[in-house]
Amino acid sequence: MAEAPFLLIERDGPVVMATLNRPETRNAISETAYSEEIADFCAEMTRDRTVRAIVLTGAGKSFCAGGNVKHMHDKSGMFAGEPFALRNSYRTGIQLIPTALYELEVPVICAVNGAAVGAGLDLACMCDVRIASESAVFAESFVKLGLVPGDGGAWLLPRIIGMARASLLTLTGDTIDAAKALEYGLVAEVVPHDQVLARAMEVARSIAANPGHATRMAKRLLREGQDMKLAPLLEISAAYQALAHFTEDHDEAVEAFIEKRAPQFSDK
Repeated sequence: MAEAPFLLIERDGPVVMATLNRPETRNAISETAYSEEIADFCAEMTRDRTVRAIVLTGAGKSFCAGGNVKHMHDKSGMFAGEPFALRNSYRTGIQLIPTALYELEVPVICAVNGAAVGAGLDLACMCDVRIASESAVFAESFVKLGLVPGDGGAWLLPRIIGMARASLLTLTGDTIDAAKALEYGLVAEVVPHDQVLARAMEVARSIAANPGHATRMAKRLLREGQDMKLAPLLEISAAYQALAHFTEDHDEAVEAFIEKRAPQFSDK
């Protein structure tokens, strides 16, 4: 019998919920096929202009445990092969995920329902907003296994919490709780465990209430602005703004504002 998809996809109007669906392994990303599935999902979401927000979460008690340590021990699956083959396996496997999520135009809210460890923490960092359960824990734990962040964590984490705290987490590999993650700015909010998914969906619906073209281009500006000087960012902003002015949803938003009514967007 074929293995069930790694991502369980559900849709509620313009909001899509994607659930990492391997609770028996704490949603470890243990196969190249899982990375390919995530990359394909991201491409599909960008193509579908009716999708305005995505919620990413994990099934069971964990968000994502990162790599499968048993496979590391056995040097099997995505950890098999000599150094050259293993390097290529990373580049054509798990490294598909940061590229795909970085290029994904739809805003992504991460509902961290439990442990986000190693590549699991990095996966959460690839999202735009992180809402954590009060029982969630976080660790950039690669060094504990004699490894380094192999999926972009050394680029992602300092941009979210700053170099000093990113260095502390990366070099110690220590675990922090949700309260500390909030203090660090790693997550936007901490909520009771039974409310984490509902709160993430609430944020997603708030984003999805806006025209999709605006939130997609605004997300792109935020991403590009991390590595760009002000002048070229202003140039891109002007181009995006010109495009936005000529959308039907912009006209509808302005008319609804003037008429003091709720807008009805058509993703055009």
